[in-house]
Amino acid sequence: MSDATVRVLVTGGSGLLGRAVMKVFKEKNWNVLGTAFSRVSQGLVKCDLTDSSSVEVLIDKEKPDFIIHAAAERAPDAVENRYEETRKLNVAASGHLAAIAKRCGSKLIYISTDYVFDGTSPPYRETDACNPLNKYGQTKLDGEKAILKEDPSACILRVPILYGPVEKVDESAVTCLLPLLQSNVSKKVSHYEKRYPVHVRDVALVLRDLVSAISKDKEINGIFQWSGKEQLTKYDMIVAMARVLSLPHDHITPDPNPAPGAPRPHDAQMDSSRLESLGISHHTAFDVGIKECLSPWLV
Repeated sequence: MSDATVRVLVTGGSGLLGRAVMKVFKEKNWNVLGTAFSRVSQGLVKCDLTDSSSVEVLIDKEKPDFIIHAAAERAPDAVENRYEETRKLNVAASGHLAAIAKRCGSKLIYISTDYVFDGTSPPYRETDACNPLNKYGQTKLDGEKAILKEDPSACILRVPILYGPVEKVDESAVTCLLPLLQSNVSKKVSHYEKRYPVHVRDVALVLRDLVSAISKDKEINGIFQWSGKEQLTKYDMIVAMARVLSLPHDHITPDPNPAPGAPRPHDAQMDSSRLESLGISHHTAFDVGIKECLSPWLV
């Protein structure tokens, strides 16, 4: 198929990653439609992904070549308190979406997480054993399994902690650190969990290139991973923000203990060589990306 004829449906189109995916895909002049549920804005259609009949009607109507399934409950602490509700979206709805996609001939690409790993033996390849430490990671792993059970030709893209242009600073677990930096109130920030933050535009570009590769080779399927290049704890991120935004950070001290709340992996670094073997690679340096994203929020 030519670029002009690619039809894409993006679930979670109102979210941090979904917005970036839609923007990048539209730059290719692809026919892109996004879904949302609680934040429906221009260019998006309202769809409750847990309502199987509504999903089926939408996909039958739109007949997308590709479905980028980015919608999910992604806050680990929230999932701990709403586990069964989360499973309806992250697991059951994902499996049903895969079944519909297969029937309609749509290629499904599911966004998963590095939290499927326990963080004890990095770097992790796609084939390494998964052992989620929290319920969020478990629902995403179960979502992967549900999708591949329904459609073995589907693709999974695991990504780490994300940041990008936010509609509010607490939209990302990275950008939410800015108010701590700006407050001048003494605060401890985790210096334990090693993370590999990725700009959402980089993930969107990876997805764009993956879609293009699949368009040329229908046999591309299975699990892929993409990770940032810099290893940073949340304290390291604070220091980087302070440096590029010229803000003091003396009131922030590193906490060597695991962060409170749902357990997080110590180091879930993912190997990205399978994508790189396809010639797919996009990386924005954290200093550059975080300055771009947070400069509009300086007060």
